[in-house]
Amino acid sequence: MPAPRIAFLTYSTGQFDSRTHRMARSAVEAGYRVVIHARWEPGLPLQEEIEGLRVVRAPADWRFAFPPTRGAARLRLRAARAADTGVPRAASSIGQGAPPRRPGRLGGVLRRLARLPGASTLVQPIRQLVMFAVRPYGWAIALDASVEPADLWHGMWAGSLPALARVRARHGGKTIYDSRDVYLHARSFDRSPRLVRAAFQWLERRWAGRADAVITVNDAYAAILARTLRRQPAAVVRNCPPRYSPRVPPPDLIRGRLGLPASTAVVLYQGNLMTDRGIEEGMTALLDIPDAVLVLLGFGALHDELAAATAKDPYRGRVFVIDAVPPAELLDWTASADVVLMAIQPTSLNHRFTTPNKLWEALAAGVPVVASDLPGMAEVVRETGAGVLCDPTSPAAIAAAIQEVLARSPAEREDSHRRTLAAAHDRYNWEVQADALLALYKTLGAG
Repeated sequence: MPAPRIAFLTYSTGQFDSRTHRMARSAVEAGYRVVIHARWEPGLPLQEEIEGLRVVRAPADWRFAFPPTRGAARLRLRAARAADTGVPRAASSIGQGAPPRRPGRLGGVLRRLARLPGASTLVQPIRQLVMFAVRPYGWAIALDASVEPADLWHGMWAGSLPALARVRARHGGKTIYDSRDVYLHARSFDRSPRLVRAAFQWLERRWAGRADAVITVNDAYAAILARTLRRQPAAVVRNCPPRYSPRVPPPDLIRGRLGLPASTAVVLYQGNLMTDRGIEEGMTALLDIPDAVLVLLGFGALHDELAAATAKDPYRGRVFVIDAVPPAELLDWTASADVVLMAIQPTSLNHRFTTPNKLWEALAAGVPVVASDLPGMAEVVRETGAGVLCDPTSPAAIAAAIQEVLARSPAEREDSHRRTLAAAHDRYNWEVQADALLALYKTLGAG
């Protein structure tokens, strides 16, 4: 009898999605047949293999969402297939972030409309509708040409919801909605008028209600989703890295890459280079800390802007941008830092309760953190003794917290290192999280 088949639906390009990759590898190791369906963007192959995982892409083209324009969308996809060489791009191995999307024609129209007097209040909900419903629904229809029947469909983010509903109706099988954040309380959605956000939440609740199970990444998100989706998530699967044993002495990759002396302290921000992550506040804070540098390791919409800023005073020689690294190497780079900075801004409910990947990666590497004093991160930092909490909106508070960590005695540093590694090896690791995931798969009848 053939092994059960799991199809992961990730509303991303599939290049940088560490959670999907971890889950897919765990499923393969457990004996499942696995395929990842992702979003195609120009310049990427429609099919490729990433670290042994098969990735098949379809465009998130809004034209697929509307019958009158669907024919044109299919012609565009056919042309893309004809031009596809199937050769993976080198960027496919990069560990965090994602290249910024080039704005499409519809996005350009919306931006031009937004510049008209009084148009912003109308354009913003339309832009959000395109983000959450129209393009994801177009992607769901485009997937028809490439999906094959599966026993279990595991959908990532709210963007996968239309596809989850569609593939189940067409092919059967069980479905999981992996709500990796509280999407409709993130960024612009959280600042929407109440009635607008309520309409989007109704749509999410309607689609999510068709899934056989909902999972998320922390207990706080689970409580929020229980209210907004009106159903209790079946499991919490934290996005922790696998168990990791730092080398002794620890690697010194960052100072080596930048040619810095051993006396220079390295403060590391790693992950998506985007707004509301405390990057700008951290850059300002660093200027008040002697004999230290801030290193921004990642890929994202602000990459080029930050690279240009750090080439000029006052940041020249004090703040550096390093391109993202392969996932297999990321923890070695994390272990090369003296402090990991995560001054995420309290600009949305999603941010207030986030437990970002960089928190778990710092724990795994035994590196102290300076983190926002927000409910999601603060609970873990206090429990593990992983570092110092601060007001992320204040560069002065961030600077004081970094200096507090750097001023610790060798004995205090060793104690913090030991405690954080113990927490990571005991419970905050992928091996423990994968057990919960695979148990859910079995409960749903896949395996």
